[in-house]
Amino acid sequence: MLDYAQARRLMVDCQLRTFDVNDVAVLDAFDSVPRERFVPPGREDFAYIDQTLTFDAGEDGVRSMPAPMVLARMIQALKIRPGTRALDVGTGYGYGAAILARLGAEVVALESAADLAGAARERLGECADLVQGALTAPVKGGPFDAILVEGRVEVRPQALLDQLADDGRLVCVLGPHRNAKATLFVRAGDAFGSRALFDASLPALKSFATEPGFAF
Repeated sequence: MLDYAQARRLMVDCQLRTFDVNDVAVLDAFDSVPRERFVPPGREDFAYIDQTLTFDAGEDGVRSMPAPMVLARMIQALKIRPGTRALDVGTGYGYGAAILARLGAEVVALESAADLAGAARERLGECADLVQGALTAPVKGGPFDAILVEGRVEVRPQALLDQLADDGRLVCVLGPHRNAKATLFVRAGDAFGSRALFDASLPALKSFATEPGFAF
């Protein structure tokens, strides 16, 4: 049987530290939260590989648990502090939300797929408020200081940006599959600045997909 504690330590030392994750609190959170609890039963031994894991979300397509080094750098960019109001969009089984909560954030985890929402609620317990609903709908508890999007968005996620507090930060993977980048948005009044952080790709969220073009 895999020693999950050892696997977690190797994940932090060999995947996160070598990929410019240097925030001590973030490293401690990833070393503390048991990633294997946030995957489907039977896939626990795959929890610590340096690849994105995907889960069936029924009519909503797929959800993803980003590779550890990708998720860690995205969360690091949010600059979570105790008391930060955070929204985790497309939470899947809830791992990202659990990391945010470990960092001291007051977390709302949003999931539209009913089965995944139920599974996430069981795993998260009282550390996050699980909301089942459309990923583009306004969420009670906002505006949020930080928003984590656990999936690729093909268009600017304006419905989520509108839920940011002033000086709030949103991080997502933005763009078409082969040219996507982890991108940070920061709100300043009614304006939103953005900058690309690093190359990354995740399965697309159907709620933030481009409209298909016409074929002739």
